[in-house]
Amino acid sequence: MLGRKESGSVRKEDTPADEISAHPAQAFGVDPLQVRDTDHYTDEYVKGFVEKWDELIDWKKRYESEGSFFVDMLKSRGVRSVLDVATGTGFHSVRLIEEGFDTVSVDGSPEMLFKAFENGRNYGGHILRVVHADWRWLNRDVHGEFDAVICLGNSFTHLFSERDRRKALAEFYAVLKHDGILVLDQRNYDSILDNGFTSKHTYYYCGAEVLAEPEYIDEGLARFRYSFPDDSQYHLNMYPLRKDYVRRLLREVGFQRVETFGDFQDTFAADEPDFLIHVAEKNYVKAGDDRLNYSNAVNVARDYYNSHDADSFYFSIWGGEDIHVGLYDHPGEEIAPASRRTVQRMAAGLALTEKTRVLDIGSGYGGAARYLASTYGCHVTCLNLSEIENGRNRQLSAEQGLSELIEVVDGSFEDLPLEDNHFDVVWSQDAMLHSGDRIRVLQEVARVLKPRGEFVFTDPMAADGSDRSALRPILDRLHLESMGSPGFYRRELNRLGLDTVEFEDHTPHLATHYARVLEETERREAEISREVSTDYLEPMKVGLRHWIDGGHAGSLAWGIFRARA
Repeated sequence: MLGRKESGSVRKEDTPADEISAHPAQAFGVDPLQVRDTDHYTDEYVKGFVEKWDELIDWKKRYESEGSFFVDMLKSRGVRSVLDVATGTGFHSVRLIEEGFDTVSVDGSPEMLFKAFENGRNYGGHILRVVHADWRWLNRDVHGEFDAVICLGNSFTHLFSERDRRKALAEFYAVLKHDGILVLDQRNYDSILDNGFTSKHTYYYCGAEVLAEPEYIDEGLARFRYSFPDDSQYHLNMYPLRKDYVRRLLREVGFQRVETFGDFQDTFAADEPDFLIHVAEKNYVKAGDDRLNYSNAVNVARDYYNSHDADSFYFSIWGGEDIHVGLYDHPGEEIAPASRRTVQRMAAGLALTEKTRVLDIGSGYGGAARYLASTYGCHVTCLNLSEIENGRNRQLSAEQGLSELIEVVDGSFEDLPLEDNHFDVVWSQDAMLHSGDRIRVLQEVARVLKPRGEFVFTDPMAADGSDRSALRPILDRLHLESMGSPGFYRRELNRLGLDTVEFEDHTPHLATHYARVLEETERREAEISREVSTDYLEPMKVGLRHWIDGGHAGSLAWGIFRARA
């Protein structure tokens, strides 16, 4: 927990338990819903509440449910020293000490430190090295550097202002060694805000006799009520942090790669987990070490499109130069002309000239880039994650005499290695689906666009209001937790300041396209099986049927988005 920094306070390390004083009863004033202040939490963790905290945690059940996730993850990264900045009643500090980690335990609540110190002695006779400190001034009270900082127990949500959150993360960053990691968890507030509260009561708050549920929730406050068997009740006011917001803050503070787990799983549906765990690496990633900086979803896509099977299949079946959804004049039309028609339709809405600089993110084999360069004379930068596809792009562009107008860059659209305000147009076709952090992609697009620049793209999406369970077969095959939707893109583009957002809905063509690809795959299976393995073709055919079924069921959406910076 964060804590309040009192004027003139001093470091309290190895604090004897009897020197930490009690707090009065909880007090939220006349209107508890107006209490949205970082420092107020010190008045919330009163002695009576802290004494009951372990009933809520249930150390034995939490030990079983959590397993060795944190221990294994820290050991796999060579961690020896750990700063537990949200010690609470000491569960993780004690666990890490028992596993041999050199652990220092920090909290801003004297009551919590008292209980943690007591628990350390009761569970194995450990003497915790406790430090009473405020995260915002962490390095004033905690000395030395650590291999890892852990901030667990949904504690980061006690920070109500972005300024406080940025300052705390900067302090965490500073206390880490050059290659250290931060492990930070939170409730899945996205699910609570968007779908209402449910809890499996399995992983974190395991006490079967204690009820923890939100009494009130809005975008700026999550007020939780904790009801105990003796009919006592306590409350905590917290800030409902959204997952992608936290991931963005971690990157902006300086952390490089950020992985997010849901209830200890690296692949999960957005609304499934009760808790999210972010693992942020401080280690600086140099140019050329791109794989280390790619998200899991991007790395999965990169490995897939770099495979011989995928390259052979897409180049032979999907349309050759254009490997995206087509616009069909009739259901039986060839794939290649329909795919090229999508490119033409997207380009027709742009004011392209020889002076126009275009960035194509997720450019595949570069078919759109060559069409734009040869038709309008504009310069196109192709950014794509597959080195194999990029090699074909460079070769085809050279063969068509377009190398001077087309630059091909290996990279991820989640971290564009390109300058701010550099492009008149950003273009993308059916690529952002593969991102594990689409908000990050849109932020990068907004960054590299010139003022009044245009963003035009297509993406296979979930239909607004669709049942996520219907998308599970598609998501599982792609190793994704979610898909975008028309509503998602409208909302996020507007939030980033891109206005005049228009969506041309061409959803029926999505099922038509996948049906045509499946027909061609089955018709030419004997031919392409010489280059594409059965282990690839059979799952591909199953996957294509899932797309067709999803399109016919109304679960999917597709079309052309246009937005202006």
